Amino acid sequence: MQPSASPPIHPLAPFLQPVRRWIRRTLLVLPGPVREFVLFGLKMAWSCLFGAGMLGLMIVTHLVWPVHSPIYRYDFLLAAAIAIQCLLLWTRLETFDEVKVIFLYHITGTIMEIFKTHMGSWTYPEPSIFHIGGVPLFTGFMYGSVGSFIARAVRVFDMRFSHYPKPWVTYALALVIYVNFFTHHFLFDFRYLIFAAIFVIYFRCFVFFRIDRAVHSMPYLLAGTLTAFFLWLAENIGTFTHTWSYPGKAWHLVSIQKMGAWGLLLIISFVTVTLIFKPKAPDGEAEKSGGYRFWFRGLAPRDQV
Repeated sequence: MQPSASPPIHPLAPFLQPVRRWIRRTLLVLPGPVREFVLFGLKMAWSCLFGAGMLGLMIVTHLVWPVHSPIYRYDFLLAAAIAIQCLLLWTRLETFDEVKVIFLYHITGTIMEIFKTHMGSWTYPEPSIFHIGGVPLFTGFMYGSVGSFIARAVRVFDMRFSHYPKPWVTYALALVIYVNFFTHHFLFDFRYLIFAAIFVIYFRCFVFFRIDRAVHSMPYLLAGTLTAFFLWLAENIGTFTHTWSYPGKAWHLVSIQKMGAWGLLLIISFVTVTLIFKPKAPDGEAEKSGGYRFWFRGLAPRDQV
């Protein structure tokens, strides 16, 4: 018998493994809850590699981009996004399945960007060579970074989902949300009815995730709301760096109501991810059947459980 081929060596393994061991040794000096909180933050940052890279580039290019540069800023952001994507693939920090998610969301996001800029919802004030209908092509990667974050977070935190809705229900919901982003300019805006439908569909759904060894849980709706808030913060960075702008002369904080739009986009993002990464149920029977009562028991101090 021929010896089986050894698995390919991760290009960053010689660097990442010592760093992981150092982080774990360092965190051992912290109290348990603090250690888990810090580790949670590190894992979230690890899941946000693509999005954090794009935001960092927006900030840096806004601060230092030469006025008479031979390359337009938007075109540089496009080249940098492609380079980041290739680097993540080469280092295997991102899988080809995750790239499929980014590609799908890239297309849906770009189509919506073209329509929204045509309707005057927002604009891209700087020139570019690589654009469609006034929309620079790097913008699709901004949407793709959201899909990348969700796909990576599901893998990094080993996420499981209890009482997840039937797939056809989520597909129909995502389609209605996407269509409403277009039709509300001409017809009635159904977003509040959609919010009510989201509440009914996902109310029983819980996310189970592993930070270190212990498994934690959170209502799906709460997880989505928190994520929408951080996306709203990221959007303020985008407008502050004049990467895109809303009607009006001076910069101002984006309305907190935009969190609602991000929440709707997150539903589309997550459903897109589930086309490739099917939601897994928890391993334990208690988690599979548990609801808010089970969750509150887990939040209670140990001496009160």
